[in-house]
Amino acid sequence: MTRKATPTDTPELTTLLIGVDAPYNQMRPIQEYYDEFLSLAQTMNLKYEHSLFIKIRTIDKGLFFTKGKLLDLKKFCDENNIEEVIVSEILTPLQERNLEDYLNCTVWDREKLILEIFKKSAITAEGRIQVEMAEIDFLKSRLSGKGIDFAQQEGMIGGKGPGETAKEALKQYFAIQYTRAKKRLETLKQSREVQRKKRLESNLPLISLVGYTNAGKSSLLNVLTKSQVLVEDKLFATLDITTKELYLENKKIGLVSDTVGFISQLPHHLIEAFKSTLDELKYASLLLHVIDISNNTWQDQIKVVNNTLKELGIDKPILHVFNKIDKLTEQELSLIKLETGDFEQKVFIHTKDKSGIKELTNFLSKYNFKS
Repeated sequence: MTRKATPTDTPELTTLLIGVDAPYNQMRPIQEYYDEFLSLAQTMNLKYEHSLFIKIRTIDKGLFFTKGKLLDLKKFCDENNIEEVIVSEILTPLQERNLEDYLNCTVWDREKLILEIFKKSAITAEGRIQVEMAEIDFLKSRLSGKGIDFAQQEGMIGGKGPGETAKEALKQYFAIQYTRAKKRLETLKQSREVQRKKRLESNLPLISLVGYTNAGKSSLLNVLTKSQVLVEDKLFATLDITTKELYLENKKIGLVSDTVGFISQLPHHLIEAFKSTLDELKYASLLLHVIDISNNTWQDQIKVVNNTLKELGIDKPILHVFNKIDKLTEQELSLIKLETGDFEQKVFIHTKDKSGIKELTNFLSKYNFKS
């Protein structure tokens, strides 16, 4: 398979994408998972010449792939002069280093790919700082990476002995950078606290949009609040929380905020870094869980969002907003309505022609936010 994205000004590397069907992915349609991985690459505008789909039964602790798969992969890389490999899974620092040595090329894993997308998508100062902190954590875990010489440096003649290692110097550098970023973030958090206090004093309820990435949260925010928030058909188009006033029948009933989209195997470093922003969900009176009902894995995506909310300690009333019904036939929609019978609070919408929006706004106008 060969796909090309928008060329960049940086020198092009011969790149191979590897989609992995791993044992822990058995509960999800693997083609959907693989397509999502390709979408991540396309979001980064990565130009790649080759892509492989590999099924594995076991995972090697040192190299991720087992010996037989590695031999085939090494042969493919040598024959096609591969300089860069991007794997759909999260690798340990040891696995990444060993793969780079074995394949003699640069290796990216899922965490690195998503981190680069976050770096590209963060716009506000708060978002950029949070990504910076996540990147520092990521780099710290890979201090022994390829190309870094950690041999102990000798001290000057007459000195007190061997000098610090390059690894120790990098540790100190990362610690300083992280502390500085944390202080800047703390200043922004204080500003957010002031804004939150004013909102709480005004007694305006907060309605927060959550959901899997690219489910249509920003489009819904625009429809509800008549805004012009960036909307793109790609993963993680926006990272920063956007809050707008909600008027229904010419009466302000509250505020609506959009949040970063979730994704399966969202790297832990990113969840930790964005906790300060996602803490805003704790002050929401209601969560609108936006779901792309046209996606074949919508049930799995709901589980991913619910698990992430649980990890963040968020327990709030939820209205399930099943979006993109325009992509379904009447028969498909009828079947899905039967499948979603267990969801007590739900609406079905389409933001392009505002189908179902009236049902949603009626729900919001009657909802008891103080309960």
